Amino acid sequence: MPELPEVEALAQFLREHAVGAVVGRVDVAALSAVKTFDPPVTALSGRDVTGAARWGKFLGMDCDGLWLITHLSHGGWLRWLDEPSQTPPKPGGKSPLALRVHFFDPEGATPAFDLTEAGTKKRLAVYIVEDPKLVPGIARLGPDALEVTEEQFTEILRGASQRIKTAIVDQTLLAGIGNAYSDEILHTAKISPFASTKTMPAQKMSELYGAMREVLTDAVQRSVGQDAARLKGEKRSGMRVHARTGSPCPVCGDTVREVSYAERSFQYCPTCQTGGKILADRRMSRLLK
Repeated sequence: MPELPEVEALAQFLREHAVGAVVGRVDVAALSAVKTFDPPVTALSGRDVTGAARWGKFLGMDCDGLWLITHLSHGGWLRWLDEPSQTPPKPGGKSPLALRVHFFDPEGATPAFDLTEAGTKKRLAVYIVEDPKLVPGIARLGPDALEVTEEQFTEILRGASQRIKTAIVDQTLLAGIGNAYSDEILHTAKISPFASTKTMPAQKMSELYGAMREVLTDAVQRSVGQDAARLKGEKRSGMRVHARTGSPCPVCGDTVREVSYAERSFQYCPTCQTGGKILADRRMSRLLK
């Protein structure tokens, strides 16, 4: 899933490639992806692209006061096309294409971008709104993870009464962090994913805030300026524990472990984060019964 660094990089990519162009035709290939109907998608055609922005993990393109906003969810992505097909896609097909936006740029070129979604569970969402806060998910967001102060961060987490892993991916508490970067942040801070927000010592809370800033800032710096097609690889290359189950921890050499749930999993290093304790993996517990 694209998280804060990748979505920030995509916003910057649109500022560099789409701002100044005029929206041409908008092709909808997956009708279920469009969550708003007034204004219609066709209202974007003929408008100048004047900006791009990010709210947590939401990406938006400003079309002269009318916003196209998307949440890419788990399997979504934005793909830029210098020479797109001019044949409209067939709605409801098996293609990963959800929506294509055509442009006319000042140099006379006609590029486009595709919003695509891999996998069978289609959760990518597109909204056409005059005010980004009309998108329910944006209206519910907590403060941005890179804008929150340490005092605010501590106050938010102290009031959460959750395991720390659960709290920092809760978008209503902090906006922008997902499963992958939360693994990296907790590993950097040397904190167990199961640690309690209520009982965490003040020093560890401060270290967690610092780790969050460090991990996200580094990821943004590595991602911004990358071609959209390379962002996924850049994200994977920077991971130390996430999605590295069975690999040696790059800090201590211990084996990276995993805890699995129905639709997701997270990774951690026992030596760095849990004092050597192996956390209960519900998937393995079921297999052993």
